Amino acid sequence: MKLGYFAGVGTVVELELKQRLRSKSWYIMLAVWFAVIALVTGLAAYTASQSFTGGMVDSGTGQLMFELVAGFVLLFGLLVVPALSANSITGDRAGGTLAVLQNTLLTPGQILWGKWLAAWIAALAFLVVTLPMIAWAMSYGDVYLPAVPIILLMIAVELGVACAIGVGISARATRPLFAVVSTYLVVALLTIGTLIAFGLSLRFTEEQVVDYEVVNPKDPWSQVEHDPETGILLGEDGEPMTPEEEAAAYEKFEDFVYRPEDEICTDRSYERTVIHTERTAWLLAANPFAVVADTVPLDPADEVDDGSYYSPDGPIGAIQMGVRGAQAGFDNVDCIDGVRQPGTTEDPRELTPMWPLGLGVQALLAGVLVFSGRQRLITPAGKLAAGTRIA
Repeated sequence: MKLGYFAGVGTVVELELKQRLRSKSWYIMLAVWFAVIALVTGLAAYTASQSFTGGMVDSGTGQLMFELVAGFVLLFGLLVVPALSANSITGDRAGGTLAVLQNTLLTPGQILWGKWLAAWIAALAFLVVTLPMIAWAMSYGDVYLPAVPIILLMIAVELGVACAIGVGISARATRPLFAVVSTYLVVALLTIGTLIAFGLSLRFTEEQVVDYEVVNPKDPWSQVEHDPETGILLGEDGEPMTPEEEAAAYEKFEDFVYRPEDEICTDRSYERTVIHTERTAWLLAANPFAVVADTVPLDPADEVDDGSYYSPDGPIGAIQMGVRGAQAGFDNVDCIDGVRQPGTTEDPRELTPMWPLGLGVQALLAGVLVFSGRQRLITPAGKLAAGTRIA
């Protein structure tokens, strides 16, 4: 008798989910999760309310609330997923029930796929529970709708990757505690470790350069002297202007439009340190928050200076701009050989997204762990670790 591959996977998924649904702790976790997310959403709504802001409500309140909820779902999901997935196989091994599964028609691949899908479905349940909070945020009416399904989809994908990492380590490990701790460490490596690595790498991208001061000869404000103590405008004779003269100067200058292309280099040089973040920005690619943020389409309403700069309303958008800024480089030399150099304010839409690289690294890591774990499930086992329970 031969069991169909997908039927075998479905059998494992069914067994895992039934086991979880019988546990009261599962429902307690969902209730606590909902309460925490509701508290976060409520605090965000109160902070943005008229009573807290003195009657002023920002047009980006809904977007801010939605991204806060989405960010906390991803954060808490990465904290819960290791407990859901890392104990899936080591728990059976410790309880003596894994050998029963291995002694059936199920293959190691079917067991791994079933365990992973069950853990992922359980993780997605936490995402589904937060939908009322997301609907609350969207009720404000200023959420950028094209970003909503993409953010939710990428959060689900990141939870699936974390589940795969946990199941792979669980299949490889012999002790439940070791599997859970190891999974937490790998998740921490992706979330916090990438930030630390990027921060430490900046020391090696420093460059000492000779730069020159830049002026705009067409800027009328650059031709006016100010009193360094009072800030009052000074006339051609070096004396403070009268209120009437100041008003006339402001009226004369108010129509001036500053254009960076009019800037020229001066002969006044100075030394400074330039940090080339663009050389190590790839270290942030595998960060789950960077992956989710980098996939989000840019809201045209956040455009500043004809789309060359964006001012997002929420934390996910801020993370996206931070990653894109690191790609472009936050610092550059103003002048080289007396020639004004272009700034780093590149259009964010023209930068190459890093999320495919980050998601690829995560998938590769998860795949290596799952494949390694599969080798431990092959029977008959040539050698078992000391203390391993069979049945």
